[in-house]
Amino acid sequence: MFAKINHVAILSERYAVTGKFYEAVFGMKTANQLRPTNAVVVGDGYVGLNINPRAVARPARLDHFGVEVEDVETAFERMRKYERVEWLKRPANRPFAGITTHDPNGNVFDLSQKKMANRADIYEAGEWKQDRYISHVAMRTLDPDAMADFYTDVFQFERRNRHEGDPNHYLTDGRVTLVLMPWHITDYADTGIVSPGMDHIGFTVESLNQFKADIEQVKDQNAHLAYRAFTGKEGKARLALAEKSCPLGEFYFGDPDGVVLAAAEA
Repeated sequence: MFAKINHVAILSERYAVTGKFYEAVFGMKTANQLRPTNAVVVGDGYVGLNINPRAVARPARLDHFGVEVEDVETAFERMRKYERVEWLKRPANRPFAGITTHDPNGNVFDLSQKKMANRADIYEAGEWKQDRYISHVAMRTLDPDAMADFYTDVFQFERRNRHEGDPNHYLTDGRVTLVLMPWHITDYADTGIVSPGMDHIGFTVESLNQFKADIEQVKDQNAHLAYRAFTGKEGKARLALAEKSCPLGEFYFGDPDGVVLAAAEA
């Protein structure tokens, strides 16, 4: 395909510990670390997960995703048709994206192409296969219909079939699915309000029962690597919203920073 989702980025209060969490529970691997003071980068053989330390004025959260294209100038040509869409060249110390841009709703994503100067570390390590891997990334946006048109136009992602009445759009690069979900402030009546933007990361696992047993074992062995469950009245409301919003996840929980993750059996 013309484009692939090549990374997902998290802003973390405990980036080093969080990186070990993804290694321990998902078997993600890290390449030679080029920026140990700036980030931890792990991968599943197809998608890199950049866990960046939170800086002043930046919230700890699931922050953005990145797309690698065959030809960045072709992507620019397509993006020029959309009002208010701009892009910015990134500093050379970011080995995963040469450009940062956004869709017409203001959702930020990175853009790169093969052999771009910024590419390094795990993004040059080659692909491998493993039993647990990122299968989807989900975003809540004000206009999912228009954003689906944007991403299919610019990146030629394929649309997956939707059930009748499903407000989401499912766009795939052939391996990873971008889920575009509608954002309504009324969805947060019983919990803290979360702004439009990135919502959760979805993983495919070889066995959901085995995965649940493994994350409990990791928690017992090292409390620093414990996953976070949805607890309390507001937590249960947030879990119910997650389960209602995205049918691709079967088990929802949080990483050590509280980033929402979904696991589903292959």
